[in-house]
Amino acid sequence: MKVHPKQLVPGCIVQKTILGMSGNPIVKAETVIENQHIEALVHFGIEQMDVKERMVTGLTFKPQPYKVKDKQSTKKTTVEEPEEFETIYVRTVEQYKKMFKSWQGGTPIDLGDVRKMVSPLFHSLTQYPPDLFILYKYATARDYIYHHAVSVSLLSAYLAKKMEHDIDWFQIGLAGVLADSGMSRLNPNWLIKGTELTIQEFKEMKKHPTYSYQLVENITALTKAAKLAILQHHERLDGSGYPLGVKADKIHPYAKIIAIVDTYHAMTSERAYKPKKSPFKVMEEMLSVKHQKYDYTTLNVFVEAFINYSIGSEVVLSNGDRAHVVYIHSDNPTRPMVRLDNNEIINLNEKKTLYIENILT
Repeated sequence: MKVHPKQLVPGCIVQKTILGMSGNPIVKAETVIENQHIEALVHFGIEQMDVKERMVTGLTFKPQPYKVKDKQSTKKTTVEEPEEFETIYVRTVEQYKKMFKSWQGGTPIDLGDVRKMVSPLFHSLTQYPPDLFILYKYATARDYIYHHAVSVSLLSAYLAKKMEHDIDWFQIGLAGVLADSGMSRLNPNWLIKGTELTIQEFKEMKKHPTYSYQLVENITALTKAAKLAILQHHERLDGSGYPLGVKADKIHPYAKIIAIVDTYHAMTSERAYKPKKSPFKVMEEMLSVKHQKYDYTTLNVFVEAFINYSIGSEVVLSNGDRAHVVYIHSDNPTRPMVRLDNNEIINLNEKKTLYIENILT
């Protein structure tokens, strides 16, 4: 049956894939509708869609009447193109910044507002593939914590979808954006400090996952798994992480997802007290401790996605030359073959002193 998105209720089943203006799917056929799907469909201006007569519960779907606004009353009808990813991203960072400052003032976290904030960003994952692996280019040292929260959220949702967490990917993304909410309990001067934290300051900083957990502990709409992911996102397989120092089998799988994207974005971004590193360099460092620090399977999925993104990318080498990535070795993905502007091919796997400094496009 054909309905307007505002007639949908959670549990409806999509009959035909819904495409956006660019021809990319917004919601695929057989998707079980949740509130975030409804928000996305309304956001992208979908007027009509096909759903099955029976819901996932087996009950017959009886849509409530909905009156479509008369468009004939206007002289001109304009079709709005979906917003550019950068526009959505920048707006989300600004919204998160306002939320964070309200948390610093003692306002409790409103998960409904958080969901509303991240929904357009999350659904850009299906509308068009954004440049997820170069989100660091938007961040500044001063506003790093706000960009970091939003980027970790988006990367967590993306990696969760890649790992086929089809039901929980949105919750994992929410955990990503709330993982550092406990930073609002810390001395605000530390967040913009231009030098490394003292031993005592860092000791206090390591409590932020606990503070984050305390802020979300009583939010019933957030799953227990998401809350554990928030608490454990700085834990490491070998027990060297914080705040609890738990080891591999005690760390929730969703925390292992956030741990990887959190590390990647942090190390590739400009921070007040640390210079950024090349994405390829960061991947190389993470792969060097893959059995000690990070979940091997999860990291492999992330690296594979990075490889697929990187092929064909324009990059800057450590000697200043520009090149394009033409081939990536599966056994050593951080040192690919590149083609210089003069068409010379260089195998970085053989030239150890040369490496990729930055990704341009």
